[in-house]
Amino acid sequence: MLTKLKNITNTEEKKRLVSNFFSLAVLQGANYILPLITLPYLVRVLGVEYFGLLAFATATIAYFNVITDYGFNLTATREISIHREDKAKVIEIFSSVMSIKFILLIVSFILLTLLVFSFEKFSTDWKIYFFTFGTVVGQVLFPVWFFQGMERMKYITYLNILSKTIFTVAIFIFVQEKSDFYIVPILTSIGFIVAGILSLILIKKEFDVSFKLQALKTLRSYMHEAHHIFISNIAISLYTISTTFILGLLTNNVIVGYFAAADKIINAFKGLMGPVSQTIYPYISKKVSISKEDGLNFIRKVAKYIGIFTLGVSIFIFVFAEFLVNLLLGEQYYHSIIILQIMAVLPLLIGLSNIFGIQTMVTFGRKKAFSRILIVGSILNLILSFILVPIYHHIGSAISVVVVESFITIAMFIYLQKNGLKIIGENKNV
Repeated sequence: MLTKLKNITNTEEKKRLVSNFFSLAVLQGANYILPLITLPYLVRVLGVEYFGLLAFATATIAYFNVITDYGFNLTATREISIHREDKAKVIEIFSSVMSIKFILLIVSFILLTLLVFSFEKFSTDWKIYFFTFGTVVGQVLFPVWFFQGMERMKYITYLNILSKTIFTVAIFIFVQEKSDFYIVPILTSIGFIVAGILSLILIKKEFDVSFKLQALKTLRSYMHEAHHIFISNIAISLYTISTTFILGLLTNNVIVGYFAAADKIINAFKGLMGPVSQTIYPYISKKVSISKEDGLNFIRKVAKYIGIFTLGVSIFIFVFAEFLVNLLLGEQYYHSIIILQIMAVLPLLIGLSNIFGIQTMVTFGRKKAFSRILIVGSILNLILSFILVPIYHHIGSAISVVVVESFITIAMFIYLQKNGLKIIGENKNV
């Protein structure tokens, strides 16, 4: 009887896992396909320089997304997934995380204001940075981590597709010439904020979860729990966001435009792994909390499939780089072809490092080691960027990104193999 019950439970878990995967697959498809529809239009209407300016502003504001996310995208997801049957605990988690994120939002706005009005590089186009900051407000309002932890990703899908579709249509209606470049961040921000507000209404209606003030001691405990992931996210930003940011500081908007355009294409392909990562993380977290051995065995199986799939994606990008650039960007972005070819290996590297880092090291409590590897990688990126960018410009940025991602992936793999969490081979102790 117990065996039958266990089999039924497993079946229900697998059905939920598959359902979540397809919901996130549709969402991720919308997140990348809809922007790819507008990309050929925007790069041609705005031109390389204005497209580069918007990319630099987005990279700048992305730092504030890291601050407000803090580390809750992983820790809060994990906590919700473990305690989802305890309504009082869920309300505590939701209220604590939202409180902290709003405090960090205020801090971020103050920091942005100081930055924009202290340096001419930013004050010249100050409105663009404040318009783009609306995306930070929207991301704070939209608790994706809550829906992931509850494993109800379909709600994220509905809300995001609605907002992204409206934004996509609006781009074609309102952006008609170069002088309309400021409209792009306004529309993007509105889409994020509307989706965020609707998500909070949905949480109240579908889950009966409302915001309640929490004690300062409780807020501190959640901040402490997430601080290692926050440090990791800062480190990640130093070798992802900072690449575009440093390129913009050391060169000009045209050079940034060439790099950012190629990076958009790479991100679209990298995004193919998003649904898998977001779906299996809460599943693995719960599985590891029950049986570490079963959790690791599941990770090994997933790693094989992800490795094969992302290798195919990387080969495709490298072979068809020129075709993709001409199709999506146009002939004026000829210099983006070499960038795309250099960074073609990124889907493979990032797919594997996600398995090694997020899905294995974080779920098995190896957060300190995870953070250390990312910090070393971020320092390496800063050194390489400041050496290579002044000499090779956008090509230097591309080389720096690939070297750093390679280092991180290899370092994580070696750590796991040497510390009882072998992805390849048997573990004597888990």
